[in-house]
Amino acid sequence: MSAGGLTVGMEIAPAVKRAKRLSPMVYVLIAVGALLLLSLVRLLADARDLTSAGTVQAAITAAVPLAMAGLAGLWSERAGVINIGLEGMMVLGTFGAGYAGYQWGPWAGVAFGLILGALGGLLHALATVTFGVDHIISGVAVNLLAPAAALFLSKLYFAKAPGGGQKQSPRVEDAAKVSVPGIADPLVRIEEKGWFFISDLAGILRGLLTEVSLLSVLAVALIVGTAYVLWRTPFGLRLRSCGEAPIAAESLGVNVYKYKYYAVVASGAFAGLGGAFLAVSSGQFRDGQTGGRGFIGLAAMIFGNWRPGGLATGAGLFGYTDALALRGSTAVHALLLLLGIALMFVAVIQYRAGHHVLSGVAAALGVLFGWWYFVSEQVPAELVGAAPYVVTLLVLGLASQRLRIPRAIGEVYRRGEGK
Repeated sequence: MSAGGLTVGMEIAPAVKRAKRLSPMVYVLIAVGALLLLSLVRLLADARDLTSAGTVQAAITAAVPLAMAGLAGLWSERAGVINIGLEGMMVLGTFGAGYAGYQWGPWAGVAFGLILGALGGLLHALATVTFGVDHIISGVAVNLLAPAAALFLSKLYFAKAPGGGQKQSPRVEDAAKVSVPGIADPLVRIEEKGWFFISDLAGILRGLLTEVSLLSVLAVALIVGTAYVLWRTPFGLRLRSCGEAPIAAESLGVNVYKYKYYAVVASGAFAGLGGAFLAVSSGQFRDGQTGGRGFIGLAAMIFGNWRPGGLATGAGLFGYTDALALRGSTAVHALLLLLGIALMFVAVIQYRAGHHVLSGVAAALGVLFGWWYFVSEQVPAELVGAAPYVVTLLVLGLASQRLRIPRAIGEVYRRGEGK
């Protein structure tokens, strides 16, 4: 018996309550509130590096490779293929940038790094999509083989090159940088005044609008472009359907294999681009240069709920804390107070959302970091380098909620299974 097209007696899944989207004005208010908090901590801790233009520029440099790794994971996993081989693909990108960059310039290095990363993605797609190899095993294999291959090729090509070595390439020229004309000098004068909020805003704007690498501009364009392509085009809908319900997608005429290949090869290209940025921005390829950024990028993508905006936020948080770590223990000591206050805000948000356990953990950690700040004068040097990793995973892990993984992720798909 049926009514209104629904069979009576069948269990009907309850409608999923969609989270209410925040308006642009709410995001503006959040940004203003975050800047007010930074300004307050900067005054209390007398730590001008918290909002200086140099810190912002260093944060962008550190965040871009991580964002590209997260974007790589997003493309692959939205199509249903787990890609933990991002670290290895980034390593291929660093070598490619070092090899081509010192001979033909930074953009040739970027292009070659992207191509090598795409080849790593192609190998992962061949193993997982065509041959049905377990996604984790394939990703681990990429992470083991890529660094070994890069080190071997480094010894082969760089050891006898002028300025090179067995584990590093000759110097690579940095990409061109651009600035918004006419604003640098006024912003410098305002920043140097040390005014509450106004000087902090000037420092951040100067870091964002002056001496910005064209590679960073490209990264922002790719994040925005990904959001548009995957959520606003038929191509993106078909690709995402392969990660949600590949059999249903096939029944509607989608070539699931083809779209999975598109996604995983693009994933490798983005990871290679992130590695190339590392090599070009630092001036050379070095063995071990990625430093686990592929895994951190994957974590940022997961905590960002498989969304471009979420992974960009995670990458920005890592980049900012990494930039503070480069400033030394004084800046990281001020970060303790900032982190303590931020975790208290997270505790309130989680409590209002009904996540009382997460709220309690966040509140306890917030009190602990605040106490640590007031009873100490600096952070031990051994912990300064670990600060970016600890802070990023801690804040994203406690702030994340309602994570929604693609339904068919990690599954082995075979053409014609739905027939």
